[in-house]
Amino acid sequence: MAKRKNYSREYKIETIKAIVDGGANAAELARDLGVHPNTVYKWVQQFSAKPEAVFPGKGHLNPEAEEIRQLKREVERLKMEREILKKAMAIFSKDQN
Repeated sequence: MAKRKNYSREYKIETIKAIVDGGANAAELARDLGVHPNTVYKWVQQFSAKPEAVFPGKGHLNPEAEEIRQLKREVERLKMEREILKKAMAIFSKDQN
């Protein structure tokens, strides 16, 4: 089984710029770099869709996914706080009777 090669964000962006800005042929450039042409086409497609958030790297999330993760954590924290306040209200209302 062949091991999958990982390419850095900078490598991918430089390859894309050579194709888009430099006018290089994607298939020839892919052959020269030892990358499958479909891989290069996929990089170009991903870059054109979201250039600012493309190729975040391992363990990193794109900005939208990071925001969703933070919001979910906040929702969980607020749910816990609400439960604590409910219990406190029950305790204090018992003392007044």
